[in-house]
Amino acid sequence: MIPRPIFDPREFGKMRVVCMMSGSGTNVTKIVEYQRRLEEELGQSPFEVVVIFTDNKQSNAKALAERFSLPYVCSDIMEFYRERGHDNKKDLSLRPEYDRATVDYLEKYDLHAAALCGYMSIVTHPILDRFGDRIFNVHPADLSVRDESGKRKFVGTHAVRDAILAGSKWLYSSTHIVREEVDHGEILMRSKPVEVVLPLGISLQALASQENKSVLEEIVRAHQERLKEKGDWIIYPLTLRMVSEGRYAIDQKGNIYVDGQLMPFGYRL
Repeated sequence: MIPRPIFDPREFGKMRVVCMMSGSGTNVTKIVEYQRRLEEELGQSPFEVVVIFTDNKQSNAKALAERFSLPYVCSDIMEFYRERGHDNKKDLSLRPEYDRATVDYLEKYDLHAAALCGYMSIVTHPILDRFGDRIFNVHPADLSVRDESGKRKFVGTHAVRDAILAGSKWLYSSTHIVREEVDHGEILMRSKPVEVVLPLGISLQALASQENKSVLEEIVRAHQERLKEKGDWIIYPLTLRMVSEGRYAIDQKGNIYVDGQLMPFGYRL
């Protein structure tokens, strides 16, 4: 089974990327800064962020677009849902309509790839079909770790908390291809480890108790910030660079190859 490049620069040239965000956009910042550092130091970058998209009119997207002299598109998802009689966005049966409009908004930018950067809306088939293997995300966990049933263990919005309470000594970030099942796409890269540091004299059992909820929340917050700095902000821009250089390939079974070598758990720093 012959793997094919996730992106082939010989065919497409520079990889044109949309960053999709909902909040502060720190990953957008790190990605664009990395791209421009490559341009300054090497004379060129193999990828280029050409537009920012946000599903939240209260996000930092406009400010980032102005800072980096980029166009941005805002399509507030809560306005979309409220216009259809919903006070939340939980009804995923409506999401393909929203995502089809998103694809239409972005079509004029001639995009090759999408990078989800704190994008808090589940994407559905219109976006998945438009970008195929070239829609990416970063997740604050080692996605290769599995539970007793064989499923990925640390998925969802509480991955850092779950890993700490499971007794993990180290935390990792992973980049992956986005698929229909959240946090279950093919792993592209895993970061270097970030050590779990707990307060002296408190056990995991005690930490999990309701009376220590605020303590746990602060520990999780601190570790998430360290993981962003040591993990997300390093591996996400690097993943985009390596994909855009044609170094990643995938076969029909979803096996990932880097520089021609099979890497079922992705490239590991």
